[in-house]
Amino acid sequence: MPTETTPGAATPATLTYDGKTLTLPVVTGTEAESAIDIQKLRAQTGLITLDPGYGNTGACRSAITFIDGEKGILRYRGYDIAELAEKSTFLEVAWLLLRGNLPTADELKEFTAAVTTHTLLNENFRRFFDAMPKDAHPMPVCAAAVAALATFYQDSDASAARTDETVVRLIAKMPTLAAYSYKHSIGQPFIYPQNKLNYAANFLHMMFATPCEDFEVDPLLARVMNLLLILHADHEQNCSTSTVRMVGSSGANLYASISAGISALWGPLHGGANQQVIEMLERIEAEGGDAQVFVDRAKTKKDNSRLMGFGHRVYKNYDPRATILRKACIDVLSRMHIKSRQLEIAMKLEDIALKDDYFISHKLYPNVDFYSGIIYKALGIPVNMFTVMFALGRMPGWIAQWLESRKDPDNRIARPRQVYIGATRREYVELEKRA
Repeated sequence: MPTETTPGAATPATLTYDGKTLTLPVVTGTEAESAIDIQKLRAQTGLITLDPGYGNTGACRSAITFIDGEKGILRYRGYDIAELAEKSTFLEVAWLLLRGNLPTADELKEFTAAVTTHTLLNENFRRFFDAMPKDAHPMPVCAAAVAALATFYQDSDASAARTDETVVRLIAKMPTLAAYSYKHSIGQPFIYPQNKLNYAANFLHMMFATPCEDFEVDPLLARVMNLLLILHADHEQNCSTSTVRMVGSSGANLYASISAGISALWGPLHGGANQQVIEMLERIEAEGGDAQVFVDRAKTKKDNSRLMGFGHRVYKNYDPRATILRKACIDVLSRMHIKSRQLEIAMKLEDIALKDDYFISHKLYPNVDFYSGIIYKALGIPVNMFTVMFALGRMPGWIAQWLESRKDPDNRIARPRQVYIGATRREYVELEKRA
């Protein structure tokens, strides 16, 4: 596994405050990223740092995922995302994220068998879904279901073997939980997992098969689903991943930590972006389908129109995942003989944005959400399930981050500081004397 350079090996930074100069070590990672180590800042100066949104704060050292937003680079454990998406299966990538290296043929066979044999849910879990309203959004249902798994597997043994079992259970049962939440919402019977199918095909079968007739999963659609899962498998220290690490830092078990991550992902500013892309395309189509008119309005501050699926908090270049999904999107629609007005609008939006000085100067390029929503819709997945698909793919990344944090010698319970701006000391006034 890659190792970072020794903390403090780079030229230290200095901070001068109140007539004193403090020397702060600089930590340098394997990709030449550097960070000022401020762990002793408060103890030596009484100061803390203020960084709303933590955009300039490194909360950990991690060897899992590397992103260079300026160059449009995404790598899992050193492997380029495009190469993994082309050559690997989702479970192969899951092993890579969890263990640090690509599996051997025997390791992958054993891991796949373990996941396959754990996809089935306890029959008593049906009562969990029965307690949920039919119109419940699938995301809180999945978050609650993952937390509820802890009630079925209550072993308090924290050994490596038990942890491995929990990891396999979560990766195995998440597609079943997701499909069951969908079937419950539409009033159809649950479809049991099929051990003969691969991970992606099994999920599609549980989503769309019924007991009434045979259902065959199209191999192309299964491959595209596999691709989507790989592209979402991890993305460094984003909101949901940081949530998983933070909850785990309290000593909470893996089920509770992952459930919290799913809840964080549910937010429209995080996992809900691909749903917003579809809603934007539907709006443009309903208003006549003129992409240029919508783009012009989105550039006007007086208009509340927003171009969804463009730009990224980290990427200041073309999102490498969007490049991969663009081709997959065309393949899926071609295979399914779908003449999509929304895809035509999406392609036009991309063409306009890549040539428009406003978007170029603001570095607003298509991101992964731009095409994933269109593909999900083509696959027949309802819009309210889009974020669940995101969670399904992100599962191995969340788990890998949780495991890494547990082994980190610097790990301690997360406890951010604040700059207090409220009232200063006030005297208590008895109730009868208050104006």
